[in-house]
Amino acid sequence: MASSGTRAGRFLPPDPRVEEPYLFTPKMAFRVAILAAVALGVFAVLFLRLWSLQILSTGKYENAALDNQLRFVRYDAPRGQILDRMGRILVDNAGASAVDVWPADLPKQGRYAEMKRLAKVLHVPLHRVLTRLEQRKDDPLTPVTIQVAVHREQLDYLAEHRRDFPGVHRRVTYLRKYNSQALLAHVLGYVGEISPTQLKGLRQDGYVPGDEVGQTGVELVYDKYLRGNPEIDQVLVNSLGFPPPGTKPRVTREKQPGRPVQLTVDISLQREAERALQYGIRLAHADDHWLANGGAVVAMNPNDGSILAMASYPTFKPSVFVGRTDAKKLAPLLDPKVAEKENYPGLNRVTEGLYPPGSTFKPVTALAAMQEHLISPFQTLQCSPVFEVHGQKFKNWDPYADQPMTMPQAIGASCDTYFYNLGYAFYALPPDRGHPLQGWASRFGFGQASGVDLGPEAKGLLPTPEWRQSTYTKKTDPCCWEIDRLWKPGDSIQLAIGQKDLLVTPLQMVRFYSLIANGGKLVQPHVVAAVGKPGGGMIPLNPSLPTSSGVDPNALAVVRDGLYRATHATYGTASSVFGNFPIPVAGKTGTAEKVVQPPGYAHPVLQDQSWWCGYAPADKPEIAVCAVIENGGHGGTAAAPAALKVFEHYFNVRAGSIGPIYSD
Repeated sequence: MASSGTRAGRFLPPDPRVEEPYLFTPKMAFRVAILAAVALGVFAVLFLRLWSLQILSTGKYENAALDNQLRFVRYDAPRGQILDRMGRILVDNAGASAVDVWPADLPKQGRYAEMKRLAKVLHVPLHRVLTRLEQRKDDPLTPVTIQVAVHREQLDYLAEHRRDFPGVHRRVTYLRKYNSQALLAHVLGYVGEISPTQLKGLRQDGYVPGDEVGQTGVELVYDKYLRGNPEIDQVLVNSLGFPPPGTKPRVTREKQPGRPVQLTVDISLQREAERALQYGIRLAHADDHWLANGGAVVAMNPNDGSILAMASYPTFKPSVFVGRTDAKKLAPLLDPKVAEKENYPGLNRVTEGLYPPGSTFKPVTALAAMQEHLISPFQTLQCSPVFEVHGQKFKNWDPYADQPMTMPQAIGASCDTYFYNLGYAFYALPPDRGHPLQGWASRFGFGQASGVDLGPEAKGLLPTPEWRQSTYTKKTDPCCWEIDRLWKPGDSIQLAIGQKDLLVTPLQMVRFYSLIANGGKLVQPHVVAAVGKPGGGMIPLNPSLPTSSGVDPNALAVVRDGLYRATHATYGTASSVFGNFPIPVAGKTGTAEKVVQPPGYAHPVLQDQSWWCGYAPADKPEIAVCAVIENGGHGGTAAAPAALKVFEHYFNVRAGSIGPIYSD
């Protein structure tokens, strides 16, 4: 029994390898105590954390849970209408449905499969859906628009399979409707989703990712008026992102439609200007200038700078950016290689097209020469077939001209050698006189942006000796920089007739001819006349007042006389075009040589840019017009007849027959 009792009282079972039983030693007891303390500490931490979450942070997490159920949903406001000067609606809105995805409501498992199904339903490439979601991965509570202008059957399918598409919602939106089709495309512009770069600058104004904003033209410049304010509702949603049955949203901000914008443009005159452009191109083709493939026409009120028509060809339809877009149709506007092949239809040639102006620049030289007292109006210079200086010969466009001419006669006949003389006279001025020809050209608006309310706008190039020195350096022109950086007599001579390095835009030219027409004031070109008031009605926008150029009125009178002779004298370069028109027109032809690289040609070729600029009525001008036909030949052949079409429509009278054209 004693043995049995001893075995039952042992702490550990016997080990046949030892004579004595294991004992619970102090060392082992210490280890157990440490383990117990660690376990107690862990349980204490867990208990305190649980107590903190349930007692101290109850309100915080309760509010967070509630926030996960509350959504602020934006409902688009219709953009403002765009009207022409007569109040005709050019751009309006059409209701449409869009499908959005709320990233926060997408399941963690099966997200890819759901987006794959959605892409198939909406006929959207899967990579586009995934890319859009990836771009907005840091903003899960802002919806991502997957497709707009969604068809009814697609919406019905998504509604019927609602539980298969958590986080996918239908939204009512508005799409731009361009009643003018392709007319005035470059002025109107188009709307698109805000880019990350745009958002950085506009976030403080209330813009959010996914907003539609103006991208070009009036849609861009006047977006703050056209945009309106969306309605914002506070909505309670369930775990799938849908409002529970019976719940109603709470409107936190009412919808405010965008305000209308009224243009200075007359859409009927615009239509005629665009037809005139294509007419001028056809005339160029008929005259064997087969590379004529683009151009610009701009008409402006010379007294206040309001644009009456602004046509650029080739053009595009802004509607290609609306709704379910087609990559093929967008390529000529977004893909540089395709754009080059299609002759850049997205380029507004009136504000961004750069051309040498040719003889249309001669009135600038004439005014500068009279202002600098290099010649008097009725002093004669020989209009000869050739002007020679330092052994270099500069030819007149008319090889048969050989007679003395006054300033008005030289402008009317567009005598090159007369103006070569003036160009060399400017070159021969002492250094302390500076560069007066360029100085006066700058006063007339060349070499700088006009500030028209469209953008972007090219400044052009008004060459100076300093420009040549900074442009032609050892780095940029390693073979010939020491010669090319010098301002030589030929630079001034060719500048006098609007050639060589000089580059202008058609808008700069019509602004200059408006200055001649209105008595010497440089006007501010603009395309918007008024914007809508928040409560209705229109607020006129007053552009900057015309500024005086400081030119002598007597010098202007001489130039105006010369421009009238150019369209009415027997020797005038455009008299066969405008001589029989019932309204007296004054203006100047131009034929400007430019090196171009036509598609399919191995090497660049020299082509003539066809110009005409002028105004009417000659005695009391109401409208100034400039036309340029790219690669169109002589100014009287293509550009002048195109400009005549604009005058015919504006005055609602027809010209008589056009006689044989002998023009620069």
